[in-house]
Amino acid sequence: MNTQTLSPTAPHSDPALEPETGAPPVDPDADSVIEVRDLTKSYGDRSVIRNLDLCVRRGEIFGILGPNGAGKTTTVETIQGLRHADSGHVRVLDLDPVRDRQRLRSQVGSQLQSSSLPERLRVGEALRTFARLAGDVVDWREALETWGLTHLRRSAFGGLSGGEKQRLFIALALINNPQVVFLDELTQGLDPAARRETWALIRQVRDRGATVVLVSHYMDEVEQLADRAAVLHEGRITVCDTPANLVARADGDVRTRFTLPPGQQHSRLESLPGVLTVSREGTRTEVVGDRTTPVRVAAELARLGILPEDLTVVRPTLEDVFVQLTSGEVAA
Repeated sequence: MNTQTLSPTAPHSDPALEPETGAPPVDPDADSVIEVRDLTKSYGDRSVIRNLDLCVRRGEIFGILGPNGAGKTTTVETIQGLRHADSGHVRVLDLDPVRDRQRLRSQVGSQLQSSSLPERLRVGEALRTFARLAGDVVDWREALETWGLTHLRRSAFGGLSGGEKQRLFIALALINNPQVVFLDELTQGLDPAARRETWALIRQVRDRGATVVLVSHYMDEVEQLADRAAVLHEGRITVCDTPANLVARADGDVRTRFTLPPGQQHSRLESLPGVLTVSREGTRTEVVGDRTTPVRVAAELARLGILPEDLTVVRPTLEDVFVQLTSGEVAA
């Protein structure tokens, strides 16, 4: 697992990667900010990225999902020019991320996996330093206020909570007012409250005009935030779509659960279209069927004058389809 120290300039010691001779040009698309064609990357005899194609549109939160070791971090670091690709074609804002690194770095923000800062560095000092290195395009004092860090201005990085550190990392990633922001495993290790607070910050980043590439292995996070998501498995994108459309691929029944008043009859539920089974345990009822079943069940209960307060619907989730995709149970 790669560990990086957060840097406003993303230094890299490798020589510039020249375009592969005869590489096919990326189709121009005014709505795209990232275009990747046939990208490959290996470490020794281990292939990490395999003929990967990817397109990220302007103004969206684009999620990259995958299990540990799937190649997520290598993919985004290669797209940013922090690693050399073995072959392939990459454009970010119509620039080569390695050859045009100097031009591109002022337009891209990045929070790399396991980012860190010196323990004794204060929050205000970090923002002031990074803002200065970025050319003071953003007033660091305003960044303090925007991201709720004013009261932490004199606090040392080492004394911050996990959520406070992530808030600082987002502020630093945006200190150059970038057009594209990469956030890699931003909520890893955070408690549920801090995760939801960070989700709100990510939405703010998008709402402020940036395109966000969100790398995560948390299914609920991507389902909540992403406009589109790609599932990365064994170095390849197996599928890319909206979370809702991805969930629609899941092979799973919908369960409708509710409690009925004692003595209430509901024998007609078994005959409703799409219903597979009806099970009862006392006054508790569960109806299993297809995606239309909850509406049909609710309509039938209403027709009988039954309005259960605890009616719940359990549908397949992005986690279900992710497991099925990465195990080969669902066709890409």
